[in-house]
Amino acid sequence: MYPTVIAHRPDNPLIVQSDRTLLLEVAHPAFEQVRDELSRFAELVKSPEHIHTFRISPLSLWNASASGVSSEEMAATLERWSKYPVPQNLIQEIQDHGTRYGRLRLVRKGERLALEMDDRGLFWELEHQKSLFGLLDEPYPDQKGIYLKDGSRGEVKLQLIRLGHPVQDLAGFKAGDPLPFELREHLLGSGRPFGLRSYQKAAVDVFHAGGGPEGGAGVLVLPCGAGKTVIGIGCMARLQTHTLVLTTNVTAVKQWKQELLDKTGLADDQIGLYTGDTKEIKPVTIATYQILTYRKSKEGPFEHFKLFEAANWGLVIYDEVHMLPAPIFRAVAELQAKRRLGLTATLVREDGKEEDVFSLIGPKRVDVPWKVLEKDGFIATAHCLEIRVPLPTDERMEYAVADQRQRFRIASENSVKLTLVDELLAGHPRDNILIIGQYLEQLRILGKRLKAPVLTGQTPEKERERLFAAFRTGELRVLIVSKVANFAIDLPDASVAIQVSGTFGSRQEEAQRLGRILRPKGDRNISYFYSLISKDTTEQEFARNRQLFLTEQGYRYLIESRFFTESGALNEPQVWPQLLADTSG
Repeated sequence: MYPTVIAHRPDNPLIVQSDRTLLLEVAHPAFEQVRDELSRFAELVKSPEHIHTFRISPLSLWNASASGVSSEEMAATLERWSKYPVPQNLIQEIQDHGTRYGRLRLVRKGERLALEMDDRGLFWELEHQKSLFGLLDEPYPDQKGIYLKDGSRGEVKLQLIRLGHPVQDLAGFKAGDPLPFELREHLLGSGRPFGLRSYQKAAVDVFHAGGGPEGGAGVLVLPCGAGKTVIGIGCMARLQTHTLVLTTNVTAVKQWKQELLDKTGLADDQIGLYTGDTKEIKPVTIATYQILTYRKSKEGPFEHFKLFEAANWGLVIYDEVHMLPAPIFRAVAELQAKRRLGLTATLVREDGKEEDVFSLIGPKRVDVPWKVLEKDGFIATAHCLEIRVPLPTDERMEYAVADQRQRFRIASENSVKLTLVDELLAGHPRDNILIIGQYLEQLRILGKRLKAPVLTGQTPEKERERLFAAFRTGELRVLIVSKVANFAIDLPDASVAIQVSGTFGSRQEEAQRLGRILRPKGDRNISYFYSLISKDTTEQEFARNRQLFLTEQGYRYLIESRFFTESGALNEPQVWPQLLADTSG
């Protein structure tokens, strides 16, 4: 006979499970309070309509400890809100991992760095770790500390976190050369009032931490459209020091410079661009990850790493830190004496190196849920619709005999999608529309059909800037873009995105593409994200994976399934007209 499960407090909103997952009822009156308390030490995994799922992991517990949340507070939160008794094994795990951060402290002893610990047994454990050989120097006489070899600060932290021992870095940072400047009260470009929003100010405060040893290094996670660049500028203004900004592409480099000129008192000659075409080193220097990882041969040196030592930087900003290339990780290890700020919409890395980001950039300091900012009107309300369309007979035959990779491409380039694009454009006669795709031939066909420009990685910078400017002003209403627009592109006037094809299953890409249309839209703060998918194909399966991150953030994809009628035409849409009617007000 199975034991009867007796409810502990059935009116509570939380179920705590022994596999580290936490299930939270959205409809409960205390939902927001419990969500905020859980988010301090657990990662939000899924947030659909009714039940939000959180997961506790060693990394989430270390991030919590770095933010000052004790293991006792974490356990008390679970006990206070759980319906059933909290599994004892989970309480033990919180105690074990929640107290690890701070057991190893990296401190400065005169001109040298040292690891200090209160547990002599931990010293003996580290002393015999092969991965630390060559990184550590002589121990303290009382065996409660050990000196580091010069230049090993980053590598020691990296190896220790892989051993399950996060390091509390209290060694401080070099101040960097001073750079006094003010934030503008009115934007230079438009004259509109400018100031940091409440959550942006809070993010700057958390990163700075009053200038103490716990501040100055960490990652801020905020949705696309939430103004991560503005937060970076706010951190620069707080620190008033020479700054190196690393970002994903040349367009983003130029946009960072424009944002700095628009929102600060920095002069044009104080901001340098370091790209393939221009190599300026100024008090604020903005570079691409690509130029820093350039080398003439596979085994050759990274020729531009000297940029890291080219000036006395007081702050290094890593834009889209989840994209940080592996070689830059090694350079970051040598930059541990600099303040470091990581900015991203998601810490999801396809290589699973989130722990490396923790050790080399710093703990996660801020994580603002997408739906929270949408509710407060700081980002647009987005309506997501997946439209599934059939393959025409001849393309279906080609699909049937193709290999797996070719099948995905055939499905992605389904010719019926062209008709759907026409239909969607007709339904949004006054909106600025982005059409985004993976395959250049498909985009060129669309360009000719719609008489719209196609922007790809091969588009010259001047032409790219001209197109973006025309799109922002409304002179150009439809712009077709390849995956070049996935990252760090400022298109504030886009209110509709039509995704005609995507990569195999990139959650990051789906989030970034939606982010193109999330910036606030004024009175009617609504955007539409359409994803065109070939029905009953591999593309449909990959689309489900691409959408995972956004559905976890609380976005709901409506499904419109289309089919051929006896006359050979597509049936009339049912869901889409209703979606437009429901949001037209």
